[in-house]
Amino acid sequence: MPPRPPIEYRDASPRVRAVFDDIKRTRQVADVNNFWKYLAHDPAALERTWTGLKEIMAPGALDALTKEMIYVAVSVTNGCGYCIASHSAAARKAGMSEAMFGELMAVVGMANETNRLANGYRVPIDPAFE
Repeated sequence: MPPRPPIEYRDASPRVRAVFDDIKRTRQVADVNNFWKYLAHDPAALERTWTGLKEIMAPGALDALTKEMIYVAVSVTNGCGYCIASHSAAARKAGMSEAMFGELMAVVGMANETNRLANGYRVPIDPAFE
C-alpha cells in the first residue's frame, strides 16, 4: 500500500490545525515540516508527540544545542535519515559548526563500535561503575 499523502493545513481538521498553529508559533515558522503533516493522520499521536517534544526540547539543564546534538546522535544510531536532516539543521541553527558535527559523528561511530564489542564479548560492568 502506498503511503498516504501529507495533510496540508488547508485540509486539516480543527484539532490538527490547532497543533499546527502551535508548532508554527513555537518554532516561528510559516509552515510545519513533513513529519507533522504525516503524523496528522493520527491527531491523538500528533498532539501527544508535539506536546512531548515541546516539553523535552524546552530550555532546562541542557542547552538547546546540546539537546539537538543528542537528537542527531540518536537519529544516526537509529538510522532515521529524516531526523538526522531535521535535527542537524536545528543544531546548526543553535550554533553547531561543521567541526562540531564532525566530532559528533566520530563519537557516535566510536560509541556504536565499542557498544557492539562490549555486548558481543558480554563484558561485565566493573564494580567502580556501579
